[in-house]
Amino acid sequence: MNRRNFLRSGVAAGIAINVSFLSRPAQARLVETAPRPGPDWLDTTGQPRYRLDAIAKVTGEKTFSRDYRAQNLEGWPREQSHAFMIHATKADRRFEGIDLAVLGDDLQPDRLVLHEDLVDDGIAVPSPDFFGDVFLVPKGQTPRLLGQPVAILIYHDFARFDAAKRTVRFNDSVVLYGDQTPYNSPAPYGAARYVRVGGDTPMAEDRYAPLKDAVIYGSFSGETVKWPAVGDKDASARGMAAAAGIERRIEGAGEDALVLKRSYFSQSIDASAMEADNGNVWYDRQSGALHLMVATQSPYEVAEVSAELVSKSKFPLNAIDLKIGYTVGYGTKDHAIFPFFAVVAALYGDGRPVRLANNRYEQFQMGLKRHAFWMDNTLLIDRETGAFQAMTGHSRCDGGGRANFSSSVAFVGATAAQSIYYLPSSDFSAVAFSSRAVEAGSTRGYGTLQTMSATEMMVDEAAELLGMDAIDLRLANVFKSGMKNTQGAVPGGAMRNEEILLKAKAHPLWAERHERKKAYEAQNPGRKYGVGYGHVQKDYGTGAEAAVVSLEFDPRGRIALRHVAHEMGPGVTTSQAIMVGDILGRVPDETEFGVTRWPQMPLETTDEPYTLSQEEEDRRKQNPRWTPRFTSPMSATNSVYYLGHATREAARALLDFAIWPAARALWSRGAGGGALAPYNVRREDLRLADDMVNAGGMPPLTFEQVAAEAHDMGLITGVTVHTFNRWQWTEAEFDIPGYGHVRRTVDALAVKYGRNAPEAQKALMSNAGWHFVERAAVYYPPTQRNNAGVTYYAPVATLAEVAVDMASGKVELLTHHSIMECGRQVVPPLVSGQLQGGLAMGIGHALKEYLPLYEDGPGNGTWNWNRYQLPRSKDVAVWTQTSEILEPLSETDAPKGIAEVVMIAVVPALANAIAHATGKRFYELPITPEKILEALS
Repeated sequence: MNRRNFLRSGVAAGIAINVSFLSRPAQARLVETAPRPGPDWLDTTGQPRYRLDAIAKVTGEKTFSRDYRAQNLEGWPREQSHAFMIHATKADRRFEGIDLAVLGDDLQPDRLVLHEDLVDDGIAVPSPDFFGDVFLVPKGQTPRLLGQPVAILIYHDFARFDAAKRTVRFNDSVVLYGDQTPYNSPAPYGAARYVRVGGDTPMAEDRYAPLKDAVIYGSFSGETVKWPAVGDKDASARGMAAAAGIERRIEGAGEDALVLKRSYFSQSIDASAMEADNGNVWYDRQSGALHLMVATQSPYEVAEVSAELVSKSKFPLNAIDLKIGYTVGYGTKDHAIFPFFAVVAALYGDGRPVRLANNRYEQFQMGLKRHAFWMDNTLLIDRETGAFQAMTGHSRCDGGGRANFSSSVAFVGATAAQSIYYLPSSDFSAVAFSSRAVEAGSTRGYGTLQTMSATEMMVDEAAELLGMDAIDLRLANVFKSGMKNTQGAVPGGAMRNEEILLKAKAHPLWAERHERKKAYEAQNPGRKYGVGYGHVQKDYGTGAEAAVVSLEFDPRGRIALRHVAHEMGPGVTTSQAIMVGDILGRVPDETEFGVTRWPQMPLETTDEPYTLSQEEEDRRKQNPRWTPRFTSPMSATNSVYYLGHATREAARALLDFAIWPAARALWSRGAGGGALAPYNVRREDLRLADDMVNAGGMPPLTFEQVAAEAHDMGLITGVTVHTFNRWQWTEAEFDIPGYGHVRRTVDALAVKYGRNAPEAQKALMSNAGWHFVERAAVYYPPTQRNNAGVTYYAPVATLAEVAVDMASGKVELLTHHSIMECGRQVVPPLVSGQLQGGLAMGIGHALKEYLPLYEDGPGNGTWNWNRYQLPRSKDVAVWTQTSEILEPLSETDAPKGIAEVVMIAVVPALANAIAHATGKRFYELPITPEKILEALS
């Protein structure tokens, strides 16, 4: 039984799931506040002067889940219990129990929870292939990973809880270990290979490619990958034959070719989100209701897994009420196990709310990490032209002791390894293996930071060996519009990397780098000057993006927006409201975000968008209420384009269904067809701005006039849309009373008719006041599109200027300049903020941040920011950095997701700048002063 079927059966058995956004006291600020928090919110151009959530944040309102206690939540008991976990810090010995004697009699927990309690009560880890097989280490067994919890301690009062937690911290006597054992890590997580051999030209049909043929998956013999045999019996065998051909070509290369082979390492890091993992959960024994307040990027998943977890236990479950706040996770709060530890704690809370919240030591000990990557790359280049002929890249990543998204991260890293270059032939493989390390997950960058940084460092070194300008080498191989990526897919839209390269080459930092180096070093003895360049393009989205949005207006023209998106830092609440204003000429008067109850959308889903066969999908889509996925978590840079697509489609539907016909009706009034009759005014002439409706020289109308007319005519005055994207948008056809047969870029539609609609139409509004229009036909992208890997890219390039102190090895970042192409900016200051924040994160990854993987790493519980180096303002050239954004090709350009790509290009830019300064290449990150001094010695 899959999770979706389980949920359907659970609802049938009386379990109701309700997901809401924060509590009533906070909704007054965060949910029910109109997007005009002050009369000065919008400037004269329609752009916001500050974020929609700004007032709440600067005035100290409770905005994050971590801010809340039971007394802040309406309907919850005022009594608040607190819990913490004890963790194993050895992964090579049997766990024999815990000894709490150090707590004395006064600080013993009110409830101690061990693995055996969970077994007795039927509590098991849902999706064990993803979250691991046990919550707590069983007595007599070896921990699966360092930092794995062995016990949960629950206290009814804060003072005893706090004192006990401080007492056991760093105390090695509490956890009892037995005999030494082998490590108990899970089996390796996955292996995949993307092989492509192009045709005679970039535009010709591929000889072999994943999109055309297949992605090749490996099996394991122990920890050794076993790839399919070379042959022609199936697509995978042919792919292995193609890979063997690429290898033979590289091995047989003559003196006219450069064969560059290098190995790279990218370290494990902690995303260091300021809100550590936390949850406050109340299991009401009398009603069988589970109330949750948790920090998460994926609320649907938390609700679903919690239902599965509790329903299979001895604890009765009749309802789930999940509340979510704003959060910041950088991917680490997406599909994380922590919320379910909070649920488990609540089940033993004696009917009281239980708060489980990591402090920073605990967050380092068990928070999701960025994967460490080992990459072995080979690049075959024609010496005369500099043209890349073939590239291979074989990477391994350490996923730690739970599978999480490790396989996916590894595979995405492989598909990104080509960076901004066209490769006629390529073979990229990725292996995700398990270990005793702290679990790694979908941390910002998702494998691409690791592989693209290595490629960029390699290309820079290749240019040096060829005696070419590094940007000229990139220009000779840049990926252009219409070319195929390493999966054989043609990316969407215009590829503008060549334009960025030309701008970077002309920038003074690059054009004058040799002269500047001489001048700087002459003026600063003992310091070496360097300029480096990095240029990447990052995919955005997951290949299974789904969203739900409703938009409606009343007879006074007041607009209400309800959206599935919730805020986790990038300003989605602000940008979605502005998107509505861009299309309807008026921002919403009421907004509600984080909405997960959509009774007007009675859709069904198996939530298997990646694994469903084409035959099975063709069968299921005959059900007009089926969709591959209901909604996506807030991740994968999916807000502005994917979630924004739903917002834009809803607004455009209102234009077509209501605004245009109502405006035409008003302009047609009067003798002989009114002001409209003498003119040839078309739908594309419609313009909405500043609460006014204009078209083709017609008398201007206020939005309120048009809205009232739409209601009087009984037109559609509200739409709810559901969208789905599999590297291509789904379209569907609908038969709407009064409108006939329409086709929209959505896969589900519900409408609301105006106040004077015919009674027959009003009778159709039977789903919470909406008419769910069952589609007449749907056109989902073929399941083979999963093999495209990605079709949406956003590029960023960075020039970094550094000075290296030859005595200390310290790197000073003097300035950096970034060039980005992100389509049309919805809110430019939000784009700027993303770029600046991402650059700081990339600088940290390149120069400072590092976590050992095993016994001396964060799993031992001693890591905090006193040991883990994060960049500060003095490290990121905060006052000298500059940037530029390419202008969109037209005002119709779609916005592109950029939240992840903004942190990547600066990493290889810094590595290449240090090489320019010191004459030494570095292949392991971070590049620390100690490594520089060792290289110079």
